[in-house]
Amino acid sequence: MKIVVCIKQVPGTTNVRIDPETNTLVRQGVESQINPFDLYALEEAVRVKERMIAAGVETTVTVISMGPPQVEEALRETITLGADDAALLCDRGFAGSDTWATSYALAAGIKKVGADLVFCGMQAIDGDTAQTGPGITCHADYSLATYVSKVEEIDEKRARVWRLLEEGYEVVEIALPALFTVVKEINEPRTPSLRGKMKAKNAQIPIWTVESMGLDAEKCGLKGSPTQVIKVFSPEHRAGGAILEGEAPELAAKALEVIRERCTC
Repeated sequence: MKIVVCIKQVPGTTNVRIDPETNTLVRQGVESQINPFDLYALEEAVRVKERMIAAGVETTVTVISMGPPQVEEALRETITLGADDAALLCDRGFAGSDTWATSYALAAGIKKVGADLVFCGMQAIDGDTAQTGPGITCHADYSLATYVSKVEEIDEKRARVWRLLEEGYEVVEIALPALFTVVKEINEPRTPSLRGKMKAKNAQIPIWTVESMGLDAEKCGLKGSPTQVIKVFSPEHRAGGAILEGEAPELAAKALEVIRERCTC
C-alpha cells in the first residue's frame, strides 16, 4: 500500500506581511512551520503504515508539498517523524495558486506516487478554507471522508472511519483509494526519532515542476486560480458601544429601538 500525506508550510509568526503587488504572503525571511493539522495527518498515516505492515502488507508513506525551496526543510522534518520519503512541487508556475490550482497540482503528485490512501489536515491555519483536501478528489478519482477522528478498521480495499460532527460522530465505510482530512482529536503526534533524523539528513528530496509532471500551465498558479485576492487590509477598529441593562423583555425593546434608529433601509 502506498500512502501520501499532503502538508503545507505556514508562517510560524503573527508578523505576516502581504506583497502589495501580488496580494500574496511574503514568505521570504519569515519563520515557518508545518501546518499543525498536517502533523496529525502524518502521524495517522504512519500509524496506518505500522498496522498494515503488522498485517503483512508492505506499506510506505510519502509526503508531498507545494511551495518555495525552503519547504524542503519541512519535508525533511516529516521524515524524522516517520515518513519514508518526500517530494516538493516547486516551480514559478505554481506561484499565486488558490486552493483549486493547488489541489490540481497536488492531485498530479498523488497520481505520480500512485497512492492508495491520502491524508491531509482538515485545514491550513493561514487560510482556514478546508478546501484543498476535498479539491484534490475533484481532480483525482478518490473517495472522500472529511473531519476524520478515528480510523477504526482498514485493509487494502476499504476503511471504516469516524467523522467528527457538531453533535456527535458519523461512522462511515469507504472504498479505497480514498482521501481523509483529519481533525486533531485523531491522535497525538510523536516526537522525532534519532533514526529518523539521520535518515532525513541524507534524504534526497526530488523537485517536481509543471513541466516534469506534465501539467497544463494554464491550470497552475494565478492563471489557473478562479479566485484571486483583490485587496488585503486590516479591519477598522471600532471603539465604544452601548451597554443595555434591564430584564429580558425590556432589553429586547431597547435593542429594537436602537436597531430602528441606526437602520438606513
